[in-house]
Amino acid sequence: MRKFSAVMMCILLFGSLLAACGGKEKAADNTKNEGNKATNNASAGGNTSTDEGKVEDIADKKITLKIHYPLPDETTLKATEDDKIARFQKKYPNVTIVKDDWRYSVDEIGVKMASNEAPTFYNTWATEASLLISRGWVADITDLWNNWEYKDEINPVIQQQFIVDGKVYGVTQNGYITSTVVNKKLLADKGVEAPSLDWTWDDMLNTAKAAADAKKGISGIAPMGKGNESGWNWTNFLFEAGGEIQSNEDGKVTAVFNSDAGVKALDFYKKLRWEANAIPQDWALGWTDAVGSFQQGRTAMVIAGAFDVINAALNEGGMKPEDVVAYPMPAAEKGGKHYGILGGNYLVINPNATKDEQEMAFRYITFDYFSDDALKAVEDTIAARKADNKYYIPNPMEYFSWDSEYGKKVEAIQAKYDNVYKYDPQLFTLLEGKIEAQYNTQDYYATMSNVVQESFSKKGTDSKSQLDVAAKYVQETYFDKVTQK
Repeated sequence: MRKFSAVMMCILLFGSLLAACGGKEKAADNTKNEGNKATNNASAGGNTSTDEGKVEDIADKKITLKIHYPLPDETTLKATEDDKIARFQKKYPNVTIVKDDWRYSVDEIGVKMASNEAPTFYNTWATEASLLISRGWVADITDLWNNWEYKDEINPVIQQQFIVDGKVYGVTQNGYITSTVVNKKLLADKGVEAPSLDWTWDDMLNTAKAAADAKKGISGIAPMGKGNESGWNWTNFLFEAGGEIQSNEDGKVTAVFNSDAGVKALDFYKKLRWEANAIPQDWALGWTDAVGSFQQGRTAMVIAGAFDVINAALNEGGMKPEDVVAYPMPAAEKGGKHYGILGGNYLVINPNATKDEQEMAFRYITFDYFSDDALKAVEDTIAARKADNKYYIPNPMEYFSWDSEYGKKVEAIQAKYDNVYKYDPQLFTLLEGKIEAQYNTQDYYATMSNVVQESFSKKGTDSKSQLDVAAKYVQETYFDKVTQK
């Protein structure tokens, strides 16, 4: 992303953490081989010594990878992944690829690990680093990372989430700052003027109220109302109101979301429901439901990462680029911050996999990073989507920085095609990323989902009382049990 005010401290932290990472073990193991040969093998990775002193390249070994793969209905993403698989297997013909579309779930990961059914690598979120590391459900890939030539070129703002105590546990795929995506055509058809990108809660409320048409099953906004995503959606408003999820002082984690800011944010949600009558009548929508509602033209607004919503709307829903606009989250008041949750997607490696499987998984994960082949793949993908009358949606926040040399090469390719979606440049001047809490965040989201559901189903509830009960539960059930190293 071109301009983020998101935490320059992340960059400083990233640099110091990488400096602390060590990568000597593999070189030490190879000292019994010839000097230069051993050094080269250590830096390249994957070459092991035999009893005869010969070196066996990992590419010669038969290895099976169970990879993270898109869902059946994600046709454009599947096409991209299939292309990557074909190119990877051309370079590594001895690798067998098994596709696995399992999606990470806090409730399922323990069972997957215990039964040894988890993929060789899987996708997870920025909130999960502490949990996965403490439970031993993610491999330490520090040596693989240190031997990777592009480690210093990765986007530090998002990568730092999975670097803990100087050790690397995952590779960033991309990041996001939560946005509100608006169906501009739906607003125009209703005669509703689209608000400025520098908008406020009042603008969101008034726009949603004017766009809603209950008789036609059209909502003005579709906030997520079930699952952990419900609490995740609401937390953006907590941040915009000036609140926090938790404090961390002297090693004690304390719930603080039952603040005046929390009350203000929950009261705003109730206005959307009871004052504006702007949310779906069937408000119990999960992430897929809410994004699907937007894709089908049944809501004017949805809150999520912009890429996912726009991709679904244009490539699966048949909407046009001019109909869909990515907004920052609204500021609570004029002149306030447009805070959105700064999150991301990470690929982490299964610690139950063998060392060879872990290394080959790392090679697969980073296969297209910073490469000329990747640039060609980007152009080929854009061209293929154009041939299929599909759109290419750039991710606003990639594993690389857009102002880097590589980022400029990607932009130059995108500029050659008219089927590449273009974000409003003002978006990047307004987005304000705020990092998610690092302790029991998904448990907090689940608890807040119950609060949101109660607020949508019962008129007249007291926001302060609701939040006090939720904070007490989260504190006693989760935060009091946090043990920090």
